[in-house]
Amino acid sequence: MASLTVPEARGHGTVEKSSVYVEGEKEAQRHKWIESERAGRDLGEDAIGSWVQQHWWGYLRARWIEHLQGIRFWVELDRGDFGLLQRAFQDDALLLDRIMDRIKAGQENLNIIVWALDWHLPMDRVRYILNSLDINSRRLVCKFYRQGSSAGEELKPEEPGTV
Repeated sequence: MASLTVPEARGHGTVEKSSVYVEGEKEAQRHKWIESERAGRDLGEDAIGSWVQQHWWGYLRARWIEHLQGIRFWVELDRGDFGLLQRAFQDDALLLDRIMDRIKAGQENLNIIVWALDWHLPMDRVRYILNSLDINSRRLVCKFYRQGSSAGEELKPEEPGTV
């Protein structure tokens, strides 16, 4: 992995620079190996497709959160988002923490808005944080697998909340 000098990287001088696609494919390959061992045979691309369908969105969200926290720089994600949680929202630290808890749990903007309304939280601040994080524009399509075709083509996994 390459290193990137980023002054605001959690108080460290350098941070690892990685690719969500390269690391995601490694995760999918590990999944394929484990599932093939369990089955007693090589499950091939079906196991890769299974990982993409079941885990891609959660994997991507976890990498996005690392990027926002300034823990690891993911090259496919917005450079301006790197370390954003350390630089922004200082006056809303507790609210941001509660929103991030929900994002980490896989909740979407609508879930968070309903929660905030139920708890009578300051909606202008909630909307500001959600708009700044802009989770919906951070979704990347998996590029290392396409269902029903050879490896290396694109597959759009099921989005969170779909069946």
